[in-house]
Amino acid sequence: MADQVIQKEPLLEVRELKKYFPIKRGFFKRVVGYVRAVDDLSFFINEGETLGLVGESGCGKTTAGRSILKAITPTSGEILFRDPQMGKVNVAELEGDDLVRVRRNMRMIFQDPYASLNPRMTLLDIVGAPMRAMKLAQGKELEDRVAEMLRRVGLRPEYMRRYPHAFSGGQRQRIGLARALAPNPKFVVCDEPVSALDVSVQAQILNLMQDLQEEMGLTFLFVAHDLSVVAHISDRVAVMYVGKMVELAPTRELYTNPLHPYTEALMSAIPLPNPKRRNEKGVLLSGEVANPANPPSGCYFHPRCNYCVDICKTQEPVFEEITPGHFAKCHRARELSLSGAIEILKQ
Repeated sequence: MADQVIQKEPLLEVRELKKYFPIKRGFFKRVVGYVRAVDDLSFFINEGETLGLVGESGCGKTTAGRSILKAITPTSGEILFRDPQMGKVNVAELEGDDLVRVRRNMRMIFQDPYASLNPRMTLLDIVGAPMRAMKLAQGKELEDRVAEMLRRVGLRPEYMRRYPHAFSGGQRQRIGLARALAPNPKFVVCDEPVSALDVSVQAQILNLMQDLQEEMGLTFLFVAHDLSVVAHISDRVAVMYVGKMVELAPTRELYTNPLHPYTEALMSAIPLPNPKRRNEKGVLLSGEVANPANPPSGCYFHPRCNYCVDICKTQEPVFEEITPGHFAKCHRARELSLSGAIEILKQ
């Protein structure tokens, strides 16, 4: 496990990242508002660690991951990446060849193992594409490197002439993993890489990812909504709600002692394989998820919060360090005693 304290120089540091999508209406498509998909996100990731990023669907997790890689252009903010060849760079400002060079060390694993692979390309073409585009290898050398990458992810090298339709979902995700890791990157955004797979296959892919992380010295941003999976693979966990980060802590600390009511609600929704606890009721949230185009005043979570007081409705809380390494965005973080999910860590 990586250290839970910030190193002198983190591999990735995100500062006040925002991504707003314009809302256009009328014949002239005038901008009448914005969807605040990612709103003032700040965190760091140390080299060699895994940061889990969790939250409900639509909270901005995937948008944050794509913005960090500049697969979509962020509205504002800094994305400081310590590139082995280029040094410390702000990815948000890079264009052209510089952006291509930094993407050798910043890669992404996509959620859907069926939609993310071109059915008209063989495994040689798919896995070799990033190395060919970055001019890292060609010809016989390219084939040898693709064969080695396929072996690393548990596939036979002779499969490289086959097409994606010949493989199962778990095998396709291994192909996606091989493609992402082919240029030997330092940092990988994992966008719910196991959510489309069976539980037994999920465990195989997660164990493979951990083995490759240790073997290749990888750093992961692991985007997911399944807190059981996140507990298994993450060193630290960040919780998002409607584009904002509401809590960040080391994994054991977060699951043992959550400080934000939204985190408590997520914990209570985790299904536990314990028949003795079958009839226990979790934390029930009222209302709907806040609209990122028209968020409520004060704390975004206050319309659904069971611990809401007057200040929550009018004043936005500050994202601050409550205990060493444990950050929360809640007015009552220091006084509430919330329930965690320590059972998940024991599995």
